[in-house]
Amino acid sequence: MYFKVSKKEFYNALSVVSRAISSFSPIPAFSGIKIDVTDNCIILTGSDSDVSIQTKLNVSDDYTLIINDMGSTVIEAKYILEIVRKIDADEIEFEMLDGSLVKISGNSAEFRINGMRATEYPVIDFSKPNEFFNISEESLKKVILQTSFATSDKEVRPVLTGVNFHCEGNTLHCVATDSYRLAKKSIEISKPLNFNITIPGKSLSEVVKILEGESEVEIAVNNKKVQFIIKDTILQSRLLDGVYPETDRLIPIEFNYELTIDSKDLLNAIDRTSFIKSDGVSIIKFTLSEQECVLSSKSAEVGSSTEVLSSASYSGNSLEINCNGRYVFDAIKALGGSLVTFSLCGDMKPFIIKSVDDDSVLQLVLPVRTYA
Repeated sequence: MYFKVSKKEFYNALSVVSRAISSFSPIPAFSGIKIDVTDNCIILTGSDSDVSIQTKLNVSDDYTLIINDMGSTVIEAKYILEIVRKIDADEIEFEMLDGSLVKISGNSAEFRINGMRATEYPVIDFSKPNEFFNISEESLKKVILQTSFATSDKEVRPVLTGVNFHCEGNTLHCVATDSYRLAKKSIEISKPLNFNITIPGKSLSEVVKILEGESEVEIAVNNKKVQFIIKDTILQSRLLDGVYPETDRLIPIEFNYELTIDSKDLLNAIDRTSFIKSDGVSIIKFTLSEQECVLSSKSAEVGSSTEVLSSASYSGNSLEINCNGRYVFDAIKALGGSLVTFSLCGDMKPFIIKSVDDDSVLQLVLPVRTYA
């Protein structure tokens, strides 16, 4: 195996696949990056068995890639990333010397690193599932950022640690919930499909990191895996087992009260009171009337705060409702609009938060009962 490659492009490709690698993997080979050199490209693969990333560097006029000898090897990710990053050269040479010993050189620097034989690397099936559709990177990023924060971080119900992607016809519904809050985003896709899968939140976090901002993403699914294909890169994730709960019945459709407020003003008000916690949780109280809207918080250990929400507009009878301040803060931040509307049913019933500018996404928060 021998090739010469531009340092910048090679390091960027290594960085992408290394995102899938975990130092805690029980399979030793998964601590490394697999390098396959063919007659016209280099294929790099990283995996922790749950998430796998594969990317290609093709022979191109835009950068140097000269392949003199084909072959495969696996090199410890932390070593190859460190070496390539620190070599002070525009181009780097790789050569297999003996079995699994690899020489990496550039300018006057030379490293000889013990790799692993490619046969020790588990076979990963990157074959493309039959159902697929295209979405812009910008739309996919919005879907993930507006939902995945509401996934559960507890493994008691593993299916809740992911985002449910449920497609009916041309509409894709993406839902996340941890039982105390819920986020739902609906978008139209280019062709009718029918699938219902739950993608781990951790996998979606990695997808966001490899999005470049301007390309189309092809999403391919079956009942075992999902692939996000961006140019020459494939991020593949296993799916979460179990039936995702039917969440539509949790979302109220009739409301008795409505609060509209400037997003930034409310975020700042919640942030100002966030240090007042009881048992580590910031509970905020909305006292709402058509004359005045007040945000307050109190804790026996810390003290209390009260703030009039001057940009608020409210319709309905007077209402007091308590909720987790962080959940409301996260929901408003995910919506991203300048004005948000709270649609409420009562003091102990779930309420909906939506952006005035975007009807495709909703956030639901459950109130909490407090004992004064």
